[in-house]
Formats: sequence, structure tokens, C-alpha cells
Amino acid sequence: MKESLLSAVLFAAAIGTAPAAHAVSAGEIDTFAAGVEGWFAGGGPSGQMPAGSPAWVASGGPAGAGDGFLRISSTGSDDAGGRLVAMDAAQWAGNYGAAGISAIAMDLRNLGASDLTVRLYFEDPIPGPPLNEAVSTLGVTVPAGGDWMHALFPIGPGSLTVLQGSATTLLGNTTVLRIFSGTAADFPPERFAGQLGVDNIQAVPEPETFALFAAGLGYVLTRVRRARR
Repeated sequence: MKESLLSAVLFAAAIGTAPAAHAVSAGEIDTFAAGVEGWFAGGGPSGQMPAGSPAWVASGGPAGAGDGFLRISSTGSDDAGGRLVAMDAAQWAGNYGAAGISAIAMDLRNLGASDLTVRLYFEDPIPGPPLNEAVSTLGVTVPAGGDWMHALFPIGPGSLTVLQGSATTLLGNTTVLRIFSGTAADFPPERFAGQLGVDNIQAVPEPETFALFAAGLGYVLTRVRRARR
């Protein structure tokens, strides 16, 4: 679903304070060792950030004490902070196809009281109403009360639900990447109050994607075999 022109205007105002963009690369990784690393949640014409804007937490990441991570929050209200969304228009913008990136991996932890379904949303162009937009068909369930978990999102054209335009064109010129929680492969998602911890966001090149998928499948098959005994 297309966001309103007003949302695009507010985004344009917020992006003016974002770090300068550079092309995404297969070695890209956000570890949040010392800050939010350019992730934000929109804003108003005077540069104000909505309630629930992404925040840096200095400790408690997957590695434990001293491991910083990004906390994304939502209030469930009707204003800009009502949805659980964080976006980046700098290091995660660019040509994913030319960079050979076929997946994005990250560590996730649900810090709220309700289960989350985490997805990725790609958009082109920004600022302005998008011509191409798509959402990861895969939604990763992150249960409330759980520990950190590793998630892998395939992002090839066949792994995206296209909302408008072309997935191939979009991946060749992504201008903003969002992490959000939504039960359906659509955008914008529903409003609710929640909190999500995110760490180690990594661009995964194609050979490593297959290796990680195989490792994950092997783990699932092992669990299934044990359950049948």
C-alpha cells in the first residue's frame, strides 16, 4: 500500500539530518557498538522525532554485557510513533544486485509483551511517493519473552512481495530500507505497542546465503527427528 504524500514530506524533512548515503556492499554490517548508526523513524518538518524512535542500548545484546544494540519501539497510537518501524537511507541504500547481496541477516529479540512478525520493506525513490516498493514475503516470528535469535531474510526478486513497480528495478536502486513488524506482507503495517531489539544487521552475499540456509534447515530437521523419537 502506498504511503501518503504527507508521509513522504515528513520523511524528506527527517532525511535531511541522516548521514550521507553510500552504496551498500556485501561486507556491510551494523553492530551498534556506539550508537544507532543512522537508523531512524521518520520525523516532522522541524526535525522532531516521533515517540518510539530507534534508541541505542549500550548493553544486553546477543554477546551479553557491553554488547550494544538497537531498540525499536511503537506506542500503538495514531501518530507517527504508532507502528513498529525503523528505517535507514544511508549504508543500506544502493544496488543490491550489483553488490551480489541475496539476503540480509540480523539478530532479533522481542522486548515487548506480544509476539512480533518481523519483515523488511524496500523503497525507491525517496523522498517522494515511491515508484517501486516491496516487502519480504518471509515474516520471521519473534516470540515475546524469548532470547536473542538469528534471522535470515532472502531478498532476491522472487523472495519479495511487490506492492508497486518492479522488484528487480527496486533492488537496483533502493533508497531506503525499513525493518518493521507486520502480520501481512504489506506496508504500512498495523499499529500496536511493542519493542524489538536488533543487532548485527549484515548483508549476505549469495554463496553465504545458501550455506546459512542449509545450516538452518539442518537444525530444523534435527529437531524434527528428535521430536519423532
